[in-house]
Amino acid sequence: MAQKNNKTEVSVGGAVGFAATLAALAAGSYFIFGPKGKQNRKAIKGWTLKMKGEVVEKIEKLKEVTPDLYNKVIDEVSAKYAKVKDISAEELAMLVTDMKKHWKSISNDLAPKKKAVKKAVKKVVAKITK
Repeated sequence: MAQKNNKTEVSVGGAVGFAATLAALAAGSYFIFGPKGKQNRKAIKGWTLKMKGEVVEKIEKLKEVTPDLYNKVIDEVSAKYAKVKDISAEELAMLVTDMKKHWKSISNDLAPKKKAVKKAVKKVVAKITK
C-alpha cells in the first residue's frame, strides 16, 4: 500500500517574487489612492500604466529589491519611453520622480509581508507534520 506524503515544499524564490509583486502593487495603489490620488488619477494616461507594468515585470524578476536596483529599473524603462514622440519629457520626468519617491513606502510594505509569509508557512508546516 502506498503511503501519502503530506510534506509541502516552499520555494524561497517564489516567496521573494511574491513579496516583490506586493511591493510593486503597493507602489501603484499608493500612487492612485494615496494623498494625491485624485490628482494622479486625472493625470494618468495609457503609457504611464504600461510603463509601470514594465517596471513591475522587471522587479518581479529580481531576486532582491534594493533602492538602487529599484531606481535602476525605473531609469531603464523610462529611457525606452523617452524615445516615444508622443510623450513629453516633462511628463516622463514627473512620473519617474514620483515613482522613485515611493521606495520608502514600498520597503515598509515589503518588510512586514515577509514576516507574515514566514509565520504562515511555519503554521502550515506545523499542522502538516502533526
